[in-house]
Amino acid sequence: MGPEALAQVLRPLQGIFPVEQFPQLLVGLAAADDAAVYRISDEVAVIQTVDFFTPIVDDPYDYGAIAAANAMSDVYAMGGDVILALNICAFPSSLPTSIITQILRGGADTIVEGGGVLAGGHTITDNEPKYGLSVMGLVHPEHMLTEDGARDGDLLVLTKPLGVGIVTTAAMGGAADDAHLAQAVAIMRRLNRSASGICRKLDVRGCTDITGFGLLGHGSEMAEKSNVRFCFYLDRLPFTDGALRYADECLFPGGTCRNQQYYERHIDFAAGISDEVKQLLFTPETSGGLLFSVASGKEGELLARFEEAGEKCWIVGHVIEGTGIEVR
Repeated sequence: MGPEALAQVLRPLQGIFPVEQFPQLLVGLAAADDAAVYRISDEVAVIQTVDFFTPIVDDPYDYGAIAAANAMSDVYAMGGDVILALNICAFPSSLPTSIITQILRGGADTIVEGGGVLAGGHTITDNEPKYGLSVMGLVHPEHMLTEDGARDGDLLVLTKPLGVGIVTTAAMGGAADDAHLAQAVAIMRRLNRSASGICRKLDVRGCTDITGFGLLGHGSEMAEKSNVRFCFYLDRLPFTDGALRYADECLFPGGTCRNQQYYERHIDFAAGISDEVKQLLFTPETSGGLLFSVASGKEGELLARFEEAGEKCWIVGHVIEGTGIEVR
């Protein structure tokens, strides 16, 4: 669902579960963060999330691995560790079992890589394949990461290149170079586990992961909840190979327009930024990187820790007083 439709259908549910009656629910419908968080004790809280989607690549193993990485990403965005996962499967009866096995194998291997265990799931018959996970994680209640933690003066950091959404869309239309698709698949399969661990060591204040609402959609929500304004520098934003080319060719997925229509009122673009690049920043991502804010002055430690872990990151902007987002 697009962000506007989703907000409308969820709004009536918030009154059914008022925060005052459920003090153990640290993050729920009212907060609308990346995942739900429920306190079990003074030192343990459960993170719960679910995500699934139709195939975005042809290779069944890659599809399963990407879907699993995408589902687990919400736990990492909350600063937690993946503990348990359940499969969510909808497959046509005509789909060969060998293909289904590969999809599930891709998901299972990724869960193992993330430090979790696969404990079952649920299947239905559907004409269009769908696969994903329900994921449980654990976090200390006082150390979880949320979208409302960015502060004036913070740096904004991104941990994966943008553009995998437009590359996979181009590939489904037969218009993408094989090398571009291979790079996009590698980005989507890479877990945010290590990056999340570094965030905890850096005492990161606010965090989200970049998925269906794109950089500007998720960035807008994080800025709004933090009561600050985000400044992104276009020349510092990383893009996967081919993304800018396919943007020039207007090969955007349908979700791009929905995101732009809902979030563009919060965005101020500098003069000279093309319409195609603007749209690319609204384009949905799959299994994207973490966007987090960290106190200014920690640049050296930030870059050193990411380099030591073999991870990449880009300082893409900073936080100021105000509201909304500006792209310079």
